[in-house]
Amino acid sequence: MIRNIIFDWSGTLVDDLPAVLKASNYVLTQSGRPAMSLEKFRAEFQLPFTKFYDKHTPDVPMNQLENWFHAEFRESQHSVVALPHARDFLQFCRDRGVRMFLLSTIHADHFAVQNREIGFASFLEKPYTDVWDKREKIHEILRDHNLKADETLFIGDMEHDIATAQHGGIHSCAVLTGYNTLEQLRAAQPDLIVEHLGELKRVLLKNHFHLQPVEPVASEEPPLATVGALIFNAQQDVLMIRTHKWSGKWGIPGGKIKRGEKSETALRRELKEETGLNVTAIEFVLVQDCISSKEFYRDAHFVLLNYTCRAVAKQPRVVLNEEAREFQWLPLAQARKLNLNKPTKILIDAVLKAKSKKRKA
Repeated sequence: MIRNIIFDWSGTLVDDLPAVLKASNYVLTQSGRPAMSLEKFRAEFQLPFTKFYDKHTPDVPMNQLENWFHAEFRESQHSVVALPHARDFLQFCRDRGVRMFLLSTIHADHFAVQNREIGFASFLEKPYTDVWDKREKIHEILRDHNLKADETLFIGDMEHDIATAQHGGIHSCAVLTGYNTLEQLRAAQPDLIVEHLGELKRVLLKNHFHLQPVEPVASEEPPLATVGALIFNAQQDVLMIRTHKWSGKWGIPGGKIKRGEKSETALRRELKEETGLNVTAIEFVLVQDCISSKEFYRDAHFVLLNYTCRAVAKQPRVVLNEEAREFQWLPLAQARKLNLNKPTKILIDAVLKAKSKKRKA
């Protein structure tokens, strides 16, 4: 049973990626190197962060790099916010008597500033900050607080966090809300990967505060019925979104059908929740089986009901929820050239084929 949780900070409890990217790019440009895109930075950044500097700025003294980074970060950290589900998860753990700690590379001064705005330190028994290599601290934390390894969980968003948990002989959970990609986290082999802390809360409740079911599951869970759609605007561009849970690939908005809910009702609700858009002209296209896709962050069996529709507003304003990281409007033929997940490729190909037949008719 999980009785103790050690949290990472950045990318696990708070979203500081925009500020860290800005500060890191300042370091790179000051060192005469080109700035990185968000996608490239997430692929390249690693902990201990000295490895990142050794690779990209090996000829610049560490104290100079750190001075540049922290000076720029201080100017940007007003953008740091609590991640969705983080506060609720901390309160959930407190209510159940779980002991909570922090193990992070964050500078103590930055932690103090961010905590004044976010207030998470009140949930923590003790924060450990300024830790460059977490593997060197994990045994000290377990020893000093008499934490049993088999009752302790480390939650983080990077390969280094998983390696730290494994080094300490404790449980590990990776979240998709931070720096590393799904592919990187899978390679680290954590005990569990979740989309966010809200999902971890559901797992712990379902499994009585174990990461896996206490009793063997008598039968496999039935397939999940889901809905999703290509949303077109007035210019006939289609909305594409990118999420961590589909290996960072582009796809369409959508989600699960609730019990007692009609499929079109579910589609309207899911599209509104994920994009902020109201839609009309809904047309069914096809149904797909998606069974244990390696592109999805966990093993699952989906029955995908795919549609097309049109945004009601002439100038639709997309507001993404926490599930998606970015979006773009593109002509359908251009959208087909993106790095798409397989179900979205199949849907777009079907729509393009139908449009081609209609033109020839």
